[in-house]
Amino acid sequence: MNLPNIITLGRILLVPVIVWAIASNQMTIAFVIFVVAGVSDAIDGFLAKRFNMTTEIGALLDPVADKALLVSIYVTLGISGDIPRWLVILVVSRDFMIVGAVIISWILDNPVPMKPLMVSKLNTVAQVAFAALVLASLGFQFNASPYEIILAGFVTVLTLLSVSFYLVDWARHMSATAPIP
Repeated sequence: MNLPNIITLGRILLVPVIVWAIASNQMTIAFVIFVVAGVSDAIDGFLAKRFNMTTEIGALLDPVADKALLVSIYVTLGISGDIPRWLVILVVSRDFMIVGAVIISWILDNPVPMKPLMVSKLNTVAQVAFAALVLASLGFQFNASPYEIILAGFVTVLTLLSVSFYLVDWARHMSATAPIP
């Protein structure tokens, strides 16, 4: 355990707090916690890379923290009706499909090498920007239209592209390395 890993664990601990804030309609608090989580993500990444503090556990925890935060925010905002439920289903389903494919490859003793695709990075940026805009507009009571609609469109397109590319890569990997009877 080192400082970047402790910061990442702190970000994971912020997940139930932000869910509570959204569910309690404390959107300003939710937005501030979201910003704190984003800053902590940048800080732990900087520390890990700059001071050679990268660890295997950190490489696993960081994306878990990011996904736990984003998925929790999307689900909670979807339940409260602040973002379209179809978008929540799309975002969460993408993550389940990717995790499911990875698990299947492990079970079949043919693990897929994990490498984030550029479209996936862009997708994460769009998801974060959309969540931040929605939380900010709710917390500070301003109308974010048409920007919300535009960002929701980017999230939709990039989520569909991302899951498509991952599943094509996964299928290619599984068929190329499948044992021949």
